[in-house]
Amino acid sequence: MSKKVKKQTESMSFSLSRWFRKISSSKPSASTFTAIVLVFAVFLFSGGIFTITDSGSAISRLTSAYINNQFFFLATRSIGGGLGEQFVAEPVISGALYVLGFAGLLLMYRSAKNAFKPRQAYMAMVIGVSLILLAYLFLEGSILAKLS
Repeated sequence: MSKKVKKQTESMSFSLSRWFRKISSSKPSASTFTAIVLVFAVFLFSGGIFTITDSGSAISRLTSAYINNQFFFLATRSIGGGLGEQFVAEPVISGALYVLGFAGLLLMYRSAKNAFKPRQAYMAMVIGVSLILLAYLFLEGSILAKLS
């Protein structure tokens, strides 16, 4: 039995080292690297670190309950208000709003590249500004709702 376990662990460490060597020697493209950095930034801005390092585990918290054909959202801690307390779903919602704002910025940038097609550039600019405005208003509204 011990020979079998030893052989399995040796082969697993070999495959892991081969996988690590393949990842460390690869050269990702600039767009892949940019996407990874943006995902990490959205994770940080949306409060992912706080959710992971909070004293209560995120798995054991109850975020909502479905009672009598209605959803009730339950606070993770006391209902005293404040920015330091959050639902488990808040990082997901704020992350989605940050992505929405970034998509608006990207559309505004793309509209500047379409200077030779004025109608397409105008539409991209209008949609980009509206996405940024929506993301900003919803983020401010969520912060004001938390404080009141």
